[in-house]
Amino acid sequence: MSNLDLFLIISILVSALAFGFAAWLFRWVKAQPSSNERVEEIGSYIRKGANTFLRKEYLVLAKFCGAAAIAIFIFLPAPIWKGRSILPNLIIVIAYLCGTVFSAFAGKIGITVATMANIKTAESARNGGLRPSFLSAFRGGAVMGMAVVGSSLLGVALVMAITHDATALLGFSFGASSLALFAKAGGGIFTKTADISADLVGKVELGIPEDDPRNPAVIADNVGDNVGDVAGMGADLFDSNVASMASALVMAIALGNKMGVDYAAMVFCYAALGLLSSIFGVMAARMGKKGDPTMALNMSTYLTTGIFAVLTAGATAFFSFDWRIWGATAIGLLVGVIIGITSDYFTNDNKKPVRNVAKASESGPAFTILSGVSYGFLSVLPSMVGIGISAMISYHLCASISPDDPIAGMFGISMAAVGMLSIVGMIISNDAYGPIADNARGLVEMGDLGEEALEITDSLDSAGNTVKAVTKGFAIAAAGLTIISLLGAFMSEVNEAAGSVVLKGFDIINPSVFFGMLVGAAIPAIFSAMLMLGVDRNAQRMVSEIHRQFREIKGLKEGKPGVMPEYDKCIDIATHGALKELIPAGFVSIIVTIAVGFIGGVEATGGYLTGNIISGLLLALFMSNSGGLWDNAKKYIEAGGNGGKGSDAHKAAVVGDTVGDPFKDTAGPSINTQITVVSLVASLMASLFLSFSLF
Repeated sequence: MSNLDLFLIISILVSALAFGFAAWLFRWVKAQPSSNERVEEIGSYIRKGANTFLRKEYLVLAKFCGAAAIAIFIFLPAPIWKGRSILPNLIIVIAYLCGTVFSAFAGKIGITVATMANIKTAESARNGGLRPSFLSAFRGGAVMGMAVVGSSLLGVALVMAITHDATALLGFSFGASSLALFAKAGGGIFTKTADISADLVGKVELGIPEDDPRNPAVIADNVGDNVGDVAGMGADLFDSNVASMASALVMAIALGNKMGVDYAAMVFCYAALGLLSSIFGVMAARMGKKGDPTMALNMSTYLTTGIFAVLTAGATAFFSFDWRIWGATAIGLLVGVIIGITSDYFTNDNKKPVRNVAKASESGPAFTILSGVSYGFLSVLPSMVGIGISAMISYHLCASISPDDPIAGMFGISMAAVGMLSIVGMIISNDAYGPIADNARGLVEMGDLGEEALEITDSLDSAGNTVKAVTKGFAIAAAGLTIISLLGAFMSEVNEAAGSVVLKGFDIINPSVFFGMLVGAAIPAIFSAMLMLGVDRNAQRMVSEIHRQFREIKGLKEGKPGVMPEYDKCIDIATHGALKELIPAGFVSIIVTIAVGFIGGVEATGGYLTGNIISGLLLALFMSNSGGLWDNAKKYIEAGGNGGKGSDAHKAAVVGDTVGDPFKDTAGPSINTQITVVSLVASLMASLFLSFSLF
């Protein structure tokens, strides 16, 4: 048995272990007490709304993915397979569809457990205190973490075991990416439509609390937390994890065939150990009765990081793997942690940037926006430098494996991405914890569970906001390295299709490359604008509906007993608007990629991908960090700082948060997936661009 076969089996077994652990966590959360009828009723509204949206969204995406599968089957065979039978391309189509199904499955699991864990967390806050409430939220999020990473590792391992074809892996990754692109965009439009509308009418106009049951948009807001931050972010990180493994394996196989070394075995070894480390990290997550939720979440992440570093070093020594590749992996992991720390500095309400923005809000919303934008731009530098340093070091570490082949260095970058995403099980667990805690806080307020329970869920929610900003920075950085490695996969596919080394790099003085770079740099901005305009249009419709209900439903504004808003109307507006807006932005990105390839050929496509990566990373980091900063500045003021709730500073901070919401939860994190999608499209169509182009 070869090393690759051994680690394919181990990867499948570790994936099964992750699913078993997720099932245990699910049963644990389900077993937590919940007896409050009002909380159960509101929770059922949230669960029903989330599942309804997810079902409608998946129906729309099924049509798109079906059309994409037909296009792959019709247009790619002859150029790629050079006269061979259609079977290889049929395999790519099947792999593509499997990628979409696995990604959708992970999102569905996340929604199922999150809409149960929110109720358990709220009840635990009233009856058990901080520790059991924290565990209910965290373990609910961990079900999502284990399911997403288990699905991604299992899917890649099965595709590799069945096909032994790197191009089929790109098909699987493209399926995951295409579904993630639209799931994240659609969920982001839904959640920010409701969030902005509820805040503007409730907090700014009427001065009522955040989760006041009188607000017609309050249930839609809580539904949005689940479809955007649970299902959407889960699909996003599923995509990043699959893409990092797929790009690493494409280059590992190409390099291994040349060097006579089974580098693909290392990829599966490290990926399996990363999932195993996340399982240990989740099991070890604990907090005292009066502990700090943020510290508990961060300590679990650091513990997982340490376990992974030790396990991979041991495996490298035992199996005589190349220590240079382990070094590249370790660099990626270390830089990921550093980027997380810098994201925390710019978004944590205990740090100067958030408090300075809160202070600026005393002078009005214009100063809230100006200071938030400024700190958002400042926050980009550490992450961009960190990504660049990790790419540079990992490239030079591994370039010496085969000095005359640029793929060796690019393989090092891909392994840095694998390292950065090695603890993605813990990252997703922390990320999914956030919306569960947020929902629980809403259930406590709407169910009138008391001030003590509200204080507990406020602290859990605050930790979720802080950690969520860290996980988004981590995810964006990991996506950056993944996408750089996908550029290497594109070069590998071009050289394989040409039968020789025709691409060693991209010369920006070449007009075709420069043309591609300019177009590629513009796409993330256009993509972001289309998504945020979608939020803008949809939110305006919902604000009008909220105004109508407060105007026409007598006694609603006064909160008279028995008078309830029409929650379903707002959920319907968010759903239909999101489904209408989610396709165009992603479709434009794909069409432009294909157009650039056929106009300028593979060199223009390489420039396009380069420009797309640089511009996309900058915008994604800026929007994610500035949005998180505005959100926590608002929460800092609501906790009593700079005038407290109802003050002019509070109203200004709410305005800042409404700007930041589509930044951090719609456009920013969706850019990661947009870049991954266009990179995979370019790789799959590399031979077509090589054969047919105007220049």
